Amino acid sequence: MEPIDPEADPFALFAAWMAAASASEPNDPNAMTLATATPDGAPSARIVLLKAVDPADHAPRGFVFYTNTQSRKGGELAANARAALLFHWKTLTRQVRIEGTVQPVAPAEADAYYASRARISRLGAWASDQSRPLDTRATLEARLAAAGARYPDAAIPRPPHWSGYRVVPTRIEFWQDMPFRLHDRSVFTRDAAGTGWTHTKLFP
Repeated sequence: MEPIDPEADPFALFAAWMAAASASEPNDPNAMTLATATPDGAPSARIVLLKAVDPADHAPRGFVFYTNTQSRKGGELAANARAALLFHWKTLTRQVRIEGTVQPVAPAEADAYYASRARISRLGAWASDQSRPLDTRATLEARLAAAGARYPDAAIPRPPHWSGYRVVPTRIEFWQDMPFRLHDRSVFTRDAAGTGWTHTKLFP
């Protein structure tokens, strides 16, 4: 395995690694750990799915996921709009760590992605009070049935509490396994002008 090119564009390198993971990972190559912080500074992490990486002509560029904005992670991001992401691809023995600020996606972006989801998933966004206590599974199923009755055709509007977030990176670290634990680590850090990246190799 070749060392990471210090001249690489980090978004292009991520795209190449994601393509390789999509060809080798048995499930959810776009799964990532999302780390946020509680109002008192305690760490909080969970797995979510990456749904988009912005193209080169998008400003700012970032990594997009969707969720209930009234969930625990939504509340934590409202209080502290910074997050970290971690991708780990076991089949490739690679990982990517991303740190940055978080912005809401535009309503049109959220509408377009929501419309692409399966009907049951769109209804589920109405039925679920994500992260809140649930007495029994039957309550969720009843709320799902009620949502289906309320929206019997394909036109299901996006709930006001369901949208997306864009993690705009200030730091991206690429890690890949090397023999004898002499791993290769490269960090790309956003420069002061915010227009480019500086590269640093790290000891493993």
